[in-house]
Amino acid sequence: MSAPSRAPAAESTHMFQEARSASKAVRAQLACDAVSIAAIGAEVRRLAPRVVITCARGSSDHAATYAKYLIETKARVLTASAAPSVSSVYGVAQDLRGCLFIALSQSGRSPDLLAAVAAAKASGATILALCNSPDAPLVAAADLVIELRAGIETSVAATMSYLATLAALARFVAAWTDDSALNDRIDALPALMDASWALDWSAALPLLESASHLYVVGRGLGLGAAQETALKCKETCGLHAEAFSSAELRHGPYTLLGPGFPALLFAQQDATRPGVEILAAELVRRRVEVLVAGTGVSGAIVLPTLDVAAELAPILLVQSAYRLIATLAVNRGFDPDRPPHLRKVTETV
Repeated sequence: MSAPSRAPAAESTHMFQEARSASKAVRAQLACDAVSIAAIGAEVRRLAPRVVITCARGSSDHAATYAKYLIETKARVLTASAAPSVSSVYGVAQDLRGCLFIALSQSGRSPDLLAAVAAAKASGATILALCNSPDAPLVAAADLVIELRAGIETSVAATMSYLATLAALARFVAAWTDDSALNDRIDALPALMDASWALDWSAALPLLESASHLYVVGRGLGLGAAQETALKCKETCGLHAEAFSSAELRHGPYTLLGPGFPALLFAQQDATRPGVEILAAELVRRRVEVLVAGTGVSGAIVLPTLDVAAELAPILLVQSAYRLIATLAVNRGFDPDRPPHLRKVTETV
């Protein structure tokens, strides 16, 4: 990918400004949607779905990864990702009676997503849509709707709407499982997001400015954060980045890491954290350049994070990563608002 001849100052980009403003969307959700989300939670408890199916593309699919781990650990219901092409291309109907089908989309207009939703509804699923466009066809097609309230995003790289999706998913799962402790933690989320935005991750810049490849690693609740960070590095920075589970990394990809091929590791305070720490220490011993956020590992570049519950950590990790990436893009000569060959609304069949 070739860089443009001139890049704007990072702080002046829409990506930087929109990512910084993501807490406003969460504040709007908290101010407006308590009654409706409580009702949705009660309806899903009544439904008692045998399976939850998520359907999304791009950044929204990374939010779906977060939803999978949150639902499976909190509601203890099997959650799997739908392949939209099964209905939109192959035209195959599935038996989805008694299932909750969660469609996540910023625009709510992609033809393959809409085809998957229509097929799921015809097959007996209850449709829950999380969408940033109240007038979108997806909203009209859904049985239950959670509005993201991120407002208009100008940058092609979605930031506000992604973080708003994670917050909405956390609120939905808290309502479904009647988890008052999680609800209380979510009430503090906007202030935590503002504090996370202010954290200084600039120690990562010298390493990433010259890198050609990067692995971003997480596990469990943090895997979606790794996926999202890797995507944003690719689309806005011209940096080839791939996301892996810290367990999956050992099944082949591990061999590529070495001098000149760094790794960024995310950790949160749950049962996955020791494994991430062990991996980070191993990579340091192999002389891999390691960046780590969410824990401290000797020999790695440690990026500052807030001490929060595991359910909220992925939201804050991505918030800090967005600021780093917006700056990194500009430092590498790119305009993060206008990635080459991409459009704001991607329509696939």
